[in-house]
Amino acid sequence: MKILSEQVPAPTDVGNALIGIRGGSELDLDLRLEAVHEGILVSGTATAQIAGECGRCLDPIEYDFAADIQELFYYEGSEEFEDDDEVDQYWVVGDLIDIDPVVRSAIGTALPFQPVCREDCLGLCSECGVNLNDEPEHHHEVLDPRWAALAQLADIAAEDVAPDNTSDKREEK
Repeated sequence: MKILSEQVPAPTDVGNALIGIRGGSELDLDLRLEAVHEGILVSGTATAQIAGECGRCLDPIEYDFAADIQELFYYEGSEEFEDDDEVDQYWVVGDLIDIDPVVRSAIGTALPFQPVCREDCLGLCSECGVNLNDEPEHHHEVLDPRWAALAQLADIAAEDVAPDNTSDKREEK
């Protein structure tokens, strides 16, 4: 068994359109490597800086995220899952293992598809884009489009009933 605590450059293309590993940041690996009959069992955590934006209000989000890792790297001669295409297989090549795909999978699948800055985030106004977290009382008068024609008729009727002051001035002259 060997304990490994290292800080390595983090991969930059892990995540989705709204959130992922911060480019250029460091990835902290705290791993335990154990020799077992089939290969090497790797377990521990990978901690990365996550950055992105809220899916509701588009405010920036940043936090440290620790992903649990537990994966078996098979020795080259092992025939455990060779015929099974549905199981991800990782191999010990010579004396080396490639932990990168395991870290990518552990962090990438644990990230939220729709990240939020906080659970009660109100988002943006669908009419004008105002951040509703800053202005919670913000609203627009919304008229049902089925009543729009009736509202136009009411406006026209109101104009017809309104007194016309220009006609009175002409009669006085």
